Amino acid sequence: MSSRKIFVLDGHPAKTSLSREFAERYADAARHAGHEVRITHLSELVFDEDFGQGNYENFKPLEPVLEQVMEDIEWSEHLVLTSPMWWGGLPARLKGLIDRAFVPGRAFDPRNTTLSGMPSPMLTGRSARVILTSDTPGWVMRLLYRRALIWQMRGQILGFVGFKPTRFTYFAGASYPKPGMVERWIGQVERIGAAAA
Repeated sequence: MSSRKIFVLDGHPAKTSLSREFAERYADAARHAGHEVRITHLSELVFDEDFGQGNYENFKPLEPVLEQVMEDIEWSEHLVLTSPMWWGGLPARLKGLIDRAFVPGRAFDPRNTTLSGMPSPMLTGRSARVILTSDTPGWVMRLLYRRALIWQMRGQILGFVGFKPTRFTYFAGASYPKPGMVERWIGQVERIGAAAA
């Protein structure tokens, strides 16, 4: 396999978390396999999460840390995002980063539309991996919640701006994992990282 440029974003707002552990283990495994990796931790970024009263013509300028996130995404061939699922969605700070950074003219082009009438994506040619942790059992996520967050991430966020394919790894029971479970999860993340998948 040829070397890939990988941007890893730890999307947990806390300084210590399973998401951070997974991000770092993925990055280490990918580097060891010969891939070029950049990694950012959401907890270390200072920015205004509120898109505010901006619109497509008049939105807040990106803070330097958000500009760097976008430069890392544009540099990358593969995005890895680690995050918990809270209340069926993403943490507010992570959603705020997406709201602020994925702006028109940078992530999508509302002036040019696809055949379906949707704005043209501007981050095409990249794949993504989302590693989610939750306390929601997998069968509940599938049958009762219809994998709503996964559909949102794949279609309305990452797919909307051009990431294809987007693959998901879902770890349930994250707050109180059974003995040995975290080690098994880490092993799985390291295998995915080594494969740059």
